[in-house]
Amino acid sequence: MKTNKKRRKRGIWRTMGKLVAIIMACGLFWTGYVQWQIHTTQDSRLEEPVDAGIVLGAALWNGVPSPALKERLDHALALYNDGSFRKFIVSGGYDVPGARYTEAEGMKNYLVEHGVPPEDVLLENQATSTYENIKLSKEIMDDHRLSTAVIITHSYHGARAKDIAQFLQFEPAIVSTTPSKVMNMAWHQFRETLAFTKWQLDKLQLSLKGEH
Repeated sequence: MKTNKKRRKRGIWRTMGKLVAIIMACGLFWTGYVQWQIHTTQDSRLEEPVDAGIVLGAALWNGVPSPALKERLDHALALYNDGSFRKFIVSGGYDVPGARYTEAEGMKNYLVEHGVPPEDVLLENQATSTYENIKLSKEIMDDHRLSTAVIITHSYHGARAKDIAQFLQFEPAIVSTTPSKVMNMAWHQFRETLAFTKWQLDKLQLSLKGEH
């Protein structure tokens, strides 16, 4: 009897060990896949100008764009000045309770200070996630009869932004990304694995609900 119990226990431990090994292997495979997506998502070539440049929000510091957000805005300004698009859509709500400006308002102020006419900057003041950034910006595009857009963000964020745009049926789904000199990119790329995974689960739920 004791021998049989020992055998059963050993069998259970072996089974659990195999399950843990399988889970770890799947986790490593998925992490590698996401990092591959991040590193291989390149800037979409703008063969011709588009209607709008959607700048995805990030933190404000005391009402002005953080150094990281300035990198996105400076990249967007370079595209705008090159004639790649004619209207900005700056997207982001309040990043902290009680903030003076929404992320979008802080971005608009920065762009106007750098020579962009106020009428060329459309505000999306509600978004609290990348999905909402892109979805609500698309609604603004529809309201202003803008058909095409380039989505502007950091390089670690481009794969998820493009996947969301494709899900929301942007035609075409175009992203333009910038590297960062002020952010810890290794940390953000690791965190993006979790964010990308969450988005895939959210996308599945939205698809089951028929929401696009």
